[in-house]
Amino acid sequence: MDQQNSYRGFKELNCWKEGRELRKQISKLVKIFPDEEKYLLCSQTNRAARSVTNNIGEGYGRYTYTDTRHFFIQSRGSLTEILDHLSIAVDEEYIDEEQANVIEQQCETVFKLINGYISYLDRSKKGQ
Repeated sequence: MDQQNSYRGFKELNCWKEGRELRKQISKLVKIFPDEEKYLLCSQTNRAARSVTNNIGEGYGRYTYTDTRHFFIQSRGSLTEILDHLSIAVDEEYIDEEQANVIEQQCETVFKLINGYISYLDRSKKGQ
């Protein structure tokens, strides 16, 4: 099977692609947090960012409307968790508002794309 025709599944979804970019941004960002946050805020923020794409992948593989929708909603919840972690990082002065805003904008992009996919699932279910 050549590269152009190979199965890519969830990796073709724009919400997953943008979530992946977000995950990479978060991974870089938390490296500037102080050492005492390594097992606290750094770990929690990284886990939340990974959860965004993990849940998209898992939901896509479920093949049922209810399961798929549930995992996409979980992914959306992880995005809002990231937003709270960012507010902590700003409050603790690990990052400034500008750094937080860049990540928040990426979160908003992913959030909208996930909402779009959930809407697609809802329309598909009604069309059955």
